[in-house]
Amino acid sequence: MRGGGGLTWAQLRDVRCAELEGAADGWGKASNRADASRDRIDKQLLTGLTETQEGEAARAAAGRLRELGRNFQYIYSECGLVRTTLNSLAQDLRGSQRQLREALDEAAALRLTVRTDGSVSYPDAGEDPLTKEKLRGGTAAGRAYPLTAPSSGFTSPNPLAAKAQDIADRIARALSDAAEIDARYTRTLRKLIAQDGLTVTDAMWTDASADATAVRALTADYLRAAIPLDATAGERLAWWQGLAEERREEYLAVHPDTIGNLDGIPAAVRDAANRDNLALLMGKLAGAEDDGSRTMLAGLRSIDEQLRAGGHPPMFLLGIGDEGNGRAIVSYGNPDTARNVSAYVPGLGTGLDEDFAENDLKRARDTLMGAAEYDSSTASIVWLGYDAPQLSVDDITGNTDVMFTDNAEAGASAYGEFMSGIAATNHHENPHLTAVGHSYGSLTVGQAAQRDGGIPGVDDIVLVGSPGTGADSAADLGVGRGHVYVGAAENDPVTRMPAKGEAQGMGMGALGGASVGAALGGPVGAAVGGAGGAAVAYFAQDAQTEKSEIWFGTDPAHEDFGARRFRVEDGPRPVLDMGGVTAHSNYFNPQKDVTSADNIARIVVGDYEDVQLDGHRRG
Repeated sequence: MRGGGGLTWAQLRDVRCAELEGAADGWGKASNRADASRDRIDKQLLTGLTETQEGEAARAAAGRLRELGRNFQYIYSECGLVRTTLNSLAQDLRGSQRQLREALDEAAALRLTVRTDGSVSYPDAGEDPLTKEKLRGGTAAGRAYPLTAPSSGFTSPNPLAAKAQDIADRIARALSDAAEIDARYTRTLRKLIAQDGLTVTDAMWTDASADATAVRALTADYLRAAIPLDATAGERLAWWQGLAEERREEYLAVHPDTIGNLDGIPAAVRDAANRDNLALLMGKLAGAEDDGSRTMLAGLRSIDEQLRAGGHPPMFLLGIGDEGNGRAIVSYGNPDTARNVSAYVPGLGTGLDEDFAENDLKRARDTLMGAAEYDSSTASIVWLGYDAPQLSVDDITGNTDVMFTDNAEAGASAYGEFMSGIAATNHHENPHLTAVGHSYGSLTVGQAAQRDGGIPGVDDIVLVGSPGTGADSAADLGVGRGHVYVGAAENDPVTRMPAKGEAQGMGMGALGGASVGAALGGPVGAAVGGAGGAAVAYFAQDAQTEKSEIWFGTDPAHEDFGARRFRVEDGPRPVLDMGGVTAHSNYFNPQKDVTSADNIARIVVGDYEDVQLDGHRRG
């Protein structure tokens, strides 16, 4: 085909869209072969090498294999984009071709003549009422958009004139649309080229990310419009299972960002999609120069390194994205096949950075390793699917998100949908699901639990280091008082944040606490240190009148709340005694708080009888 005004109706009529689809199939086969090769490298060759070999040669070989796998991933992505672009082109052209052929068929039925330029001639027809002679025929020139085209003002009385004009207009419109389609797809296809060489550079991934964005926009009507974004998790699962394998492959190649983050899609599929999207996101952020992008890129690279390292327990990337402070959902163990699944929501100061990739992922892994000692059919997830409040020592008074429930309420909706997806895709008839919230994340879990219907599928709720859930009672969380578990270290200042109405003198305490916390514990130390300083300043006034009330409602560790409080270590004393802020961060760590970590593990597998309980706070 030729673009612009050079396209003739005969060319459009004779376009073989099936040949475009055949070419797309060829690109699809190349994409699938690259994907299979990448999968074999990651899951067989690398795993076998790292588990059986040591030393410099083994490390060098592993590095070469990872580079080869990266190359295959690039081929998979780019070939998949070409396939979908060609299939979408065939679909769009087929629409214009159908319109043209319908117009040609109607012209033939009326015995009208379609000229090579697309105009339509009509014969003498009808009768002049005065002369009784036949009305003269003529030729109608097509107008792609008649309402915007200039008119001569003359209308032939010949009864075939109007029909000829309509047919000519439809032919012109089909040609105009096809020429526009041709030009649009040509621009995109010309960009889908790779540089020479055997190394896939960061710049090439940046280009691949731009390619993916362009193809998604170009082919929106072909694939994305059919994705059931507004459906339930169960309906999405049924949709995915009902797709032909070829169509699934196209979705994974072109829309890994959507499929990978779609609740209700099987975990293995989400993992495959998100690993591909992770490479595209790293390419996108590698081309950015702002501090936020560099911070997020470091976090993504750390997650990528852990995923590529393989080993046990297996990791599943259930979500990834660069919106807001970043999104990342990582599971240790397959949540679809495990009988027990926990999903931990981190809190204050959490974002997609190296700290998250190192520490929050470790918390989920520690939970899995502990729980697996009691039941090996377990998966443990860290869920960063919302914007947790950020608190910086440089602006301790300016970042007030942590003082309100807005972030938690927004996260609650997303967390509920995620857990609905976990329940829908799990292979067991009645899996044991546990919602775990830490710090501000416990407020997010609490808000999710108080929504209509509670948290889908969840049997138990674990709250650690909690500033409150917004609820007055454990009975408000939808799983029954006996299935709400609370861990609150005596030296964790966040669990003693005063009620909003009684908080006076906290500002200077927060500033001082944040300064010390930053020195002792970095950004998270600044955040928790600020909370600790605020709490210490408050309690120094002996101002609290209602001992059961803390910042976000009733203290979950208090007897008035009615939850089951489990034993944890007291932890180091807070900021004023220079003990750091680790009491707030030790709950999952079997090296620093084996009691808490073991209790969480037992709750996750439903071993309630062996959970070590503690007395409630009173007064």
